[in-house]
Amino acid sequence: MSQSVGATASAQAFEVLGAVMANKQQNQEAKMATMLVQSAMQSVEQVQSSAPVGNLGQNINISV
Repeated sequence: MSQSVGATASAQAFEVLGAVMANKQQNQEAKMATMLVQSAMQSVEQVQSSAPVGNLGQNINISV
C-alpha cells in the first residue's frame, strides 16, 4: 500500500507542527519554573530579612 505524495507531505507537516508545539510547551514550562524559583527566592529573602540578628535573647534558662 503506497502513500501519495500529498499524504506524505501532510504527514510530515503534522510532524513539524507537533515539534513546534512541543517546543512552545517546553518554553512555557521553563518560564513557569523560573517564575516559581524566583518567587521562592523572594520568600526566602523576606524570611531572612525578618530573622533576628545574633543570638541575643534566644536562650531561656529554666531552673526547676
